[in-house]
Amino acid sequence: MKSPIAVLMAAGALGLAGCTPRIEVAAPKEPITINMNVKIEHEISVKVDKDVETLLKNRSDLF
Repeated sequence: MKSPIAVLMAAGALGLAGCTPRIEVAAPKEPITINMNVKIEHEISVKVDKDVETLLKNRSDLF
């Protein structure tokens, strides 16, 4: 004769085994499209003092 505890444990294990989650991974029917239309603009502005500006104009041999 089986003990009632063993029967309850077996029933509990069977009950928990039926509740396992199921996960499916499927490929999409249409291909994935990535739109990469990107426009990058940049602007660099340099501010100099009037003294430096006149020095650069007068001494063109520096650069």
